[in-house]
Amino acid sequence: MGKCHHSAVINAPVEEVWQLLRNFHDLSWTAAIETLEPVGDARGDQVGARRLLNGAISETLRSLNDLEHTFQYQITDGPSPISKDDLKFYYGTVSVLPVTDENASFVSWITRFESKDDAVTQEFCDPFYSTFLAHLKARFA
Repeated sequence: MGKCHHSAVINAPVEEVWQLLRNFHDLSWTAAIETLEPVGDARGDQVGARRLLNGAISETLRSLNDLEHTFQYQITDGPSPISKDDLKFYYGTVSVLPVTDENASFVSWITRFESKDDAVTQEFCDPFYSTFLAHLKARFA
């Protein structure tokens, strides 16, 4: 089983960071995603919401917990090595926790997957998550 784990301390309270991240249909805060197309009728804060990233990566929101400031999503298709033919499963979990002594937030982005070649999948995905967190950090700098 493969895993990507990225984290960052964001210079903003949990509530502000969470409000930005919780909308599954909005990644406007990162230049890593050129286009995001909502798929279907579900809102971006409803379990089952689907999106198409950069015209190629299909994802579905599996859970959203406002109390715990966390959501989970699944990649259901995309280019190799994250195509449905390459993956058994791919789940990501994003969590926002308070850094209480700084009134800041700790954001953890963990993905777990099983694919034809977990090392290649990790090499493909790691740059996205590190870029996402760098852009998030810059937004609140």
